[in-house]
Amino acid sequence: MPKIRFHKLAAIAVLIGFAAWMGTGEFSSVGSAANKPADAGKPAQPDAAKPEAAKPNTAQAEPKAAPRTVAVVTPPRKTFARAIRISGLTEADKRAVLATRVAGVIEKLPVKQGDRVKTGDLVLMLAAEEKISNVDNAKQLLAQRKAELDAAERLAKTGNLPKLQLDTARSNLTLAQSQLDTAQAELDRNEVKAPFDGVIDRIPVELGSSVMQGGEVATILKLDPVIARGEISERDLRYVKIGDKADVRLVNDQKVTGTVRYISRDASAQTRTFRVEVAIPNADGSIPAGMTAEITLSAEPTNAVMLPRSVVTLGDKGDLGIRAVGKDDKVAFFPIDLVDDTPHGLVLGGIPEDARIIVAGQELVKEGDRVKPVEADQATINKLIGEATAGTQ
Repeated sequence: MPKIRFHKLAAIAVLIGFAAWMGTGEFSSVGSAANKPADAGKPAQPDAAKPEAAKPNTAQAEPKAAPRTVAVVTPPRKTFARAIRISGLTEADKRAVLATRVAGVIEKLPVKQGDRVKTGDLVLMLAAEEKISNVDNAKQLLAQRKAELDAAERLAKTGNLPKLQLDTARSNLTLAQSQLDTAQAELDRNEVKAPFDGVIDRIPVELGSSVMQGGEVATILKLDPVIARGEISERDLRYVKIGDKADVRLVNDQKVTGTVRYISRDASAQTRTFRVEVAIPNADGSIPAGMTAEITLSAEPTNAVMLPRSVVTLGDKGDLGIRAVGKDDKVAFFPIDLVDDTPHGLVLGGIPEDARIIVAGQELVKEGDRVKPVEADQATINKLIGEATAGTQ
């Protein structure tokens, strides 16, 4: 019998061992059986089976956040007058277009454009030779009737003239006076006189030209006072009254002061605004009519504070206001009343006197939050005080 070599015996042994392992059906990784629990057929227990000591402490893992630090300031309070700005233009206090009452040829034109006239000054006269003659004849007739009446009265006193003839003389004198008045009225219709003190702004006719009855011959303006006219909204109407002072800035940067003389009580149907007129002294006539103007009306003074625009924020309901810190260090929201908007800042009303207004960090907190208020640095306080002082000058 031939002898089996050693390596063949080793191969047979390995084959037998591999076949036996395959028969067991255990294919897990090396070391997995050691980690397998004793009751592998049972479902795994949830983490609740772990000891309570093994669970993390949530309160200790997430500590409570510290209050947010905000900068606050209590601004100085001043008395401000609510400023209402409206756009408008200047216009003459009075304006008249002079016209002739009869047709004729211009005989006299003693004024020219730009001249100042007084009430009753002659502006234009039409040629009226016939009418002048009628006036002279009426005067002569009136003088004759007066002489006749005087003679009749003397005769009546002596009894040499019947009373009926005396009455006729008196009637003739009255008729002569009426004829003179009629002739003078006809002559006066040939004259055009100034109806008030003013400036001749326009003369569209020339000396010697013919004009029709009712034809325009001159335009006269009264510019003292000159009027600044604008429209005020129905919301601001309650803040203005007749007699209030008003500042007017013209388009050429000239600044003047006037007085409210008229406020319409009938709103415009298109804009729902009310006409306001401000009378401005203009003795030298330097302010013309028709110039663009910005009218600033000052309402009754109110107690308010001046703050930079950055302090204003929106509340939960979308209204404008400021956030402040109360005595309990909680954030509160106060709606504001905008008194004025100046180059130095906003003038705000409706803020409690003891309010500590948040000037830094107001956008990072909300109503009801507890915060750590810190007084704003001196530079910020000086700036606020400086702005408020400048706004009242």
